[in-house]
Amino acid sequence: MATARGLRPLLTLSRCRRGRGGAPGARVSARSPRRRDPGAQERRRCRGWALPAAVSVSVPPAGARGGRAGRVAGGQQLRLPGAEAAPPASRRPAAAVRAGAARAGRRGAGAAARELATRRGGAGAGAAQLPVEPPCAGRAGGAAEARAAPGGAAAGGRRHRQREKQAPRRELDAGLDPGTPGSHPGPQTDVPPAEERLRQAVLQTLRRTTYHWQELTYNERLSLVYMAARLDGGFAAVSRAFHEIRTRVPEFQPQTLMDFGSGTGSVTWAAHSAWGQSLREYMCVDSSAAMLDLAEKLLKGGSGSGEPHVPGVFFRQFLPVSPKVQFDVVVSAFSLSELPSKAHRTETVQTLWRKTGHFLVLVENGTKAGHCLLMDARDLVLKGKEKSPLDPRPGFVFAPCPHELPCPQLAASKPLACSFSQAYHCIPFSWNKKKQKEEKFSMVILARGRPEEAPRWPRLTQPVLKRPRHVHCHLCCPDGHMQHAVITARQHGRDLYRCARVSSWGDLLPVITPSESELPPSPAEDPLRVNKDA
Repeated sequence: MATARGLRPLLTLSRCRRGRGGAPGARVSARSPRRRDPGAQERRRCRGWALPAAVSVSVPPAGARGGRAGRVAGGQQLRLPGAEAAPPASRRPAAAVRAGAARAGRRGAGAAARELATRRGGAGAGAAQLPVEPPCAGRAGGAAEARAAPGGAAAGGRRHRQREKQAPRRELDAGLDPGTPGSHPGPQTDVPPAEERLRQAVLQTLRRTTYHWQELTYNERLSLVYMAARLDGGFAAVSRAFHEIRTRVPEFQPQTLMDFGSGTGSVTWAAHSAWGQSLREYMCVDSSAAMLDLAEKLLKGGSGSGEPHVPGVFFRQFLPVSPKVQFDVVVSAFSLSELPSKAHRTETVQTLWRKTGHFLVLVENGTKAGHCLLMDARDLVLKGKEKSPLDPRPGFVFAPCPHELPCPQLAASKPLACSFSQAYHCIPFSWNKKKQKEEKFSMVILARGRPEEAPRWPRLTQPVLKRPRHVHCHLCCPDGHMQHAVITARQHGRDLYRCARVSSWGDLLPVITPSESELPPSPAEDPLRVNKDA
């Protein structure tokens, strides 16, 4: 059964319609069309119309009758201002003569009047050839009619006067001098100092109201809040850093540890879990007495009296002054970002490095700001000229960087933070709806001595993207560059493919990447070579 939409082409009649705008053989619809606004149709049809070159219009004498002032080659008709009858107001809009009205407005009302007088004189003398721009196509078989020139000139004059009134304001907004006649005004010489003074005033206001730094004093209540919010996440981040040392140097058995900014004692619990058999002394340093009291109470099981679960823990509010005192492991977890200025951070990092016997562990938030703090501390230790007279051994980056060059994450076009993620089980408080969370953090581990001669392996800086029969790995390579490797079992071998597939964010991948000094690999060669000793 045919629908009405399917029958619509069948209702088209092929017959001759005589009448206004009709032509023999025209195809008309069986339904009478609705009357539409001719101006709207012309505006829709003129979208994207490219005006060709000027055409010639034959203008009859001024005494000619009717509204037919001329006929354009192609069947379109044009009403010129020289005709006797003025066009109706409802049929004036035409896209072609709008451009002429704008041009007349730019020339001014006087120029438009002279042009109109010239055209009228030419029309009275006989048939003249006037170069005009053709209008847009109107209705089928009809005439595209234009607006009278005096009205267009008046509208153009009004727009011209509006532009003259708005010109000084635009020039002032752009920082130009509106009083320069003739040519385009040039920039004022006092604008950059004024902008600089305004910028300084805004920054000073922001420092006073928004970006002000104030030292946070931890009382008993605020210490409890910090413990409930950060104890489990800090423990997870520091445990991940200690796991890096235990995995790569299993023979390392520290005996002393110092925790700068110990807080509630999460570093003590993590160190006891990692090296509880060998550690004899834990030095916890924090400026808040309430924090130290809370950490001691936690070690004793929540009571003020009794034996602590971890023996050999000492609490102090200041760093040891003697330069002879060193610790096997020195830790600063989420403490550098709480110092008031860069000078304080520099002095603190230098003091912590002098107290370091083997490893200095720095942990901060996994943000761009936290990562930049760690990179500044790393560069300070590696490039520092100050050496302890008791321990002249140099320092090197133990983890996570496989090199000592500038961080490629920060040198990219879009700087990113080199951060890691560690899952942990939350403390079962009543408000903790989730049983498991993830802690996002950044870390750097510095060691005394010289690195091993063994080749360094690249590190995964993002989670491994597992896809069917291949995996995507984003690696920080020993040459100081980032590399995106797509590892497949067919191209790289089954062992490397399985190793990459089970690797996690932050692990080392046992491959050797070609350095910049070597020749680039051929298409048949593999850019990643498996380390057989892994």
